[in-house]
Amino acid sequence: MAEYKHLEVEKKWQQYWQENKIYEVSIDPSRPKYYILDMFPYPSGAGLHVGHPLGYIATDIISRFKRLKGHNVLHPMGFDAFGLPAEQYAIQTGQHPAITTETNITRYKEQLTNLGFSYDWSREVRTSEPSYYKWTQWIFKQLFNSWYNKDSDKAEHIDTLITAFAESGNQAINAVCDDDVPAFSAGDWNSWSEEAQQKMLLKYRLTYIAETTVNWCPALGTVLSNDEVKDGFSERGGHPVVKKSMAQWSMRITAYADRLISGLDKIDWPEPIKDMQRNWIGKSYGAEVDFAIENSDKKIRVFTTRIDTIYGVSFMVVAPEAEIVQHLTTPEQKQEVEDYIAVAKNRSERERMSDVKTVSGVFTGSYVIHPFSGEKVPVWIADYVLAGYGTGAVMAVPSGDQRDFDFAKHFDLPIVQIIDSQKITETEADATKEGKMINSGILNGLTPLEAIDKAIAEVEQKGIGVRKVNYRLRDAIFGRQRYWGEPIPVHFKNGIPYLLEDSELPLNLPEVDKYLPTEDGAPPLGRADNWQYKDGTPYELTTMPGWAGSSWYFFRYMDPDNDQEFASEKALDYWQQVDFYMGGSEHATGHLLYSRFWTKFLYDMGFIKVDEYAKKLVNQGMIQGRSNFVYRVKNENKYVSFGLRKEFDTYPVHVDVNIVKDDILDLEAFKSFRPDAEDAEFVLENGKYVCGWEVEKMSKSKYNVVNPDDLVEKYGADTLRMYEMFLGPIEQSKPWNTNGIEGVYKFLRKFWTLFHNNREDLLVVSEEPATKEELKVLHGLLRKIEDDIERLSLNTSVSNFMIAVNELGALSCNKRAILEPMVIALAPFAPHLSEELWSLLGHEESIFNASYPVFDPSHLVEDSFEYPIMVNGKMRAKIQLGADLSKEEIESQALAHPNVQKWTEGKTPKKVIVVPKKIVNVVV
Repeated sequence: MAEYKHLEVEKKWQQYWQENKIYEVSIDPSRPKYYILDMFPYPSGAGLHVGHPLGYIATDIISRFKRLKGHNVLHPMGFDAFGLPAEQYAIQTGQHPAITTETNITRYKEQLTNLGFSYDWSREVRTSEPSYYKWTQWIFKQLFNSWYNKDSDKAEHIDTLITAFAESGNQAINAVCDDDVPAFSAGDWNSWSEEAQQKMLLKYRLTYIAETTVNWCPALGTVLSNDEVKDGFSERGGHPVVKKSMAQWSMRITAYADRLISGLDKIDWPEPIKDMQRNWIGKSYGAEVDFAIENSDKKIRVFTTRIDTIYGVSFMVVAPEAEIVQHLTTPEQKQEVEDYIAVAKNRSERERMSDVKTVSGVFTGSYVIHPFSGEKVPVWIADYVLAGYGTGAVMAVPSGDQRDFDFAKHFDLPIVQIIDSQKITETEADATKEGKMINSGILNGLTPLEAIDKAIAEVEQKGIGVRKVNYRLRDAIFGRQRYWGEPIPVHFKNGIPYLLEDSELPLNLPEVDKYLPTEDGAPPLGRADNWQYKDGTPYELTTMPGWAGSSWYFFRYMDPDNDQEFASEKALDYWQQVDFYMGGSEHATGHLLYSRFWTKFLYDMGFIKVDEYAKKLVNQGMIQGRSNFVYRVKNENKYVSFGLRKEFDTYPVHVDVNIVKDDILDLEAFKSFRPDAEDAEFVLENGKYVCGWEVEKMSKSKYNVVNPDDLVEKYGADTLRMYEMFLGPIEQSKPWNTNGIEGVYKFLRKFWTLFHNNREDLLVVSEEPATKEELKVLHGLLRKIEDDIERLSLNTSVSNFMIAVNELGALSCNKRAILEPMVIALAPFAPHLSEELWSLLGHEESIFNASYPVFDPSHLVEDSFEYPIMVNGKMRAKIQLGADLSKEEIESQALAHPNVQKWTEGKTPKKVIVVPKKIVNVVV
C-alpha cells in the first residue's frame, strides 16, 4: 500500500506555500473581508511547547475555512518583542537584547512554519523595530497633544483648549484633568510665561508627568503596573515590590472609564472578561464629604456610596500612602506609624483588598470632627484602604461594613448602630449589642435611596461635600526605568517636556555600555553618550511600558509597510477591525483594556472608523502537563514500580515524560536522565517499570514539557494539529497526554488509503457516480463540519471526520465525487495531507484556491422508513414504507400486513395511532 510520508509531504507544501505566496492577501472589495488574529507572542528563548499552539491551530482552521468559503482573509502574525526577559539576559551576559530577540524570533518562526500555519508573513510586525515603534511614538504624541472634553465626551486636540484659555480662561471648561487645577481667567493665562502655560497644560493632557505612587521593584529596577504585581511580588521573576512616590509618565485612561464600560455591551467577548473589566474600572455612585481635623485648618475628604450611614461613623481610616498621614501623626505615634507604613509598602493592592483575615492598623493620634454630631472621631491608618481609590480615606461604619466591624472589634473601637422611628430588624438588633444606638436624625423614616439623596443634599447645602461618581480605575502608569523599550519622544527645557517633530521620528534606542541604572540611580538610557536633543536639552530617560506596542498592533497589520502614516485610510476602511481575536484571559485588565482605550482615542481623533478593535474575542483554555513519576525508596538507590510503591517507604520523583510511553518507563533512557540511577535497583511489575502520573502546569521544572518539534518529526504537523483540537473544547483547559496521539495518526493514514489500492504509490479514484449511501455520508459530514466550525466545536469535527472515514471504508468508497469534496473539508484541519491528495487528484493550484463544497440537504432525506407495528402494546411486525406517505396510507398498509391481521383476528381496531417516522400502534 502507498505509504504517506509526512515529513516529505509537509516540507514540500510549506515550501510551495512560501514560494507561491499563497497566504499573502491584499485589499479586494469584490470579496467579503475576514480579519482573524492571535495575540502576538513574546518570543522567549524556550520556544514553543505543545500548549502554546492551541489557539493558533484553532484560528488557522477558521481562517482556512473562511477562505474556502469565499472570504478575503487577513491572518497575520508578529512579535511583542520588547520586554524584561531579554533585558534581564542582557544584564547577565552583556549581549544586546536585540540579538537575543532576533534569535528567539527565528526559533519561533521556524516552529510556527513547521506547524503549517497560514500566516501572511509579509505583514509581520515586531514592536522593537524602529519602523514600527516610530508609529507608537507618533500615537504617544497625539495623546500628549490632546485633552478630554466632558461636554463632547471625546478627546480633542490641545489647540482647542489653548484657544479657550486665551479667550475665556478655564471657568467654562469641563475637562478630565488633575484634581488641583485652580480657576484662572483669560487675563491670567495670557499673562503667564510659556513655562507656566505648559505646566498648566500638563494638568489636562491625556499623557502627562506627575508625582505618583507606583509599584517599584528594586530587583528589576523598574515600575510595574497593578496587573504585573501579585501578592506583593512581580509576576515575572517573583521579586518583592514596594510602593514608592516618584515623578512618572501616566495616561488618562480614566477619561474613558464610562465608555470602556458601555462599549462592552456591543462586542462579543466572554462574559468573565467583561466582568473583570467592569470590576477593574469599578464605577460607583456616592458623595465626597469633608471631615475637619481637630485643631487644624485641614480636612479629610472621604468618598462613600452610603452617605446615609454617616451617623454610624465611629472612626476614620486613612491609607498608609496618603499625603495627609504626616500631618495627622502626632509625635507620640510617629515611630509606630512609620514602622507600620514600612510594612504596608511591601503589600500589593490586590493582596490588601483580598486579605479579609488579617486585621492591622495604627492610630495616628489625631481626631476629626463628625460633620453632623460634632463628636470627635479617631483617625487610624490601615492598609485595607488604598490611596488610589476614592480619596484614600474612608469613614468607618462598623455596623454596616464587615471590614470596619472586624477592625473595630480588634482595636476595641466603638460600634454605633443607626436606628430611627421604624422597627429595626433582628440582625440590626443583634448588632446593637456591640455598641450604642443613635437616631438617624434628618434621615429618620426614609428608605436607603431616599436617605442617600437627602444626605447628599444636606452636605452640599452645608458646603462640606458633593455628589460624586467614582472609579476604582487609576490613570495608567506609562514609563519604565528600563532600556529595552520604546524611547519616549520628548526632550526637556527647564523641566518641561516638549515633543519631537514627526520628521524626527523614530527616536531610536541609543547604545549603552550596560543595561543597568546609572550610579546615581537614573535609568539605563542615562548611560548613553549625547542622549540629548539637537538644541542640547536632554531626552526622556524612561522607556514606554510593554503594553504600548501591543495596544495598536492590529491596525498596523492592515498596512505594515507604510512609512507615511500608521495605516492608510484605504486599508483602515477595508479591514476596519478584527472579526475574531484569540488570546488568554490573563490579559483582561492589561492588554485587552489598554488596547480598547487607545482604539477609542484614535477613533475620537478621526484616525480610524471603529471604537472597538475586536468584534469577537475567544479565550483559549490551557493545555496542562501530564507529569510522570518514579518512586524512590527513602535512603536507598532503589526505584519501585507504581503498583508496588505502597509496599515500600517511597517518595515520588518527577521524570521526563519524553522517556515514558503509555506510562512505561524506558529504563536505559532514565539512567541517562539521572546518572545516579545507573547502579540503581528497579523493582518491576511483569518485567516493566510503570510510572505514576498527575495533571500539573506544564513547566520545565516538572519535566512535563512536550516539544512540538519532536511530535511533528514522529507523527507530522497535521496529526499534532488535529490531536490538539481532539483533546476538548477550545475554551476549556485540558491535560496533555501524548498516549492518545496514535489514534489521530492512524485516522489520517486510513483517510489516505481511501485513495489508494494495494499497489505501491498508485492513486486509484473511480469516476463512477456516487451511491445514495455515499452521498449521505458526505453531506452529513459537510453539515456537521460547518456547524462545528461556526460553534468552535473543533474537537467534535475531528470525531466526525473519523466516523465518516470509517463509514466510507465500510462502503469501499473510492469515488472522486465523494473523496474530492472530503479533501477540501479536511484541508483546514490537515492542510499538508489535503494539498498532497488534491495534487494527486490532478489539480495544479493550491487546494486553498478551491471553494468549500456546498451542503445539499436533499441527500439526507430518507426515501423510506422502517415502522415497528405494535398490537395492544406488543411489537408484532416491521414494515418498510415510503417516507412521504400520509398517515392514512401508513395506517392502511400497516393493517394489511399479514402479522397484524393475524394478531387482530379480523376484528376492527378500536384505535390506530400513527406517529410518522416513529411507530404505528394498533389497539383492538
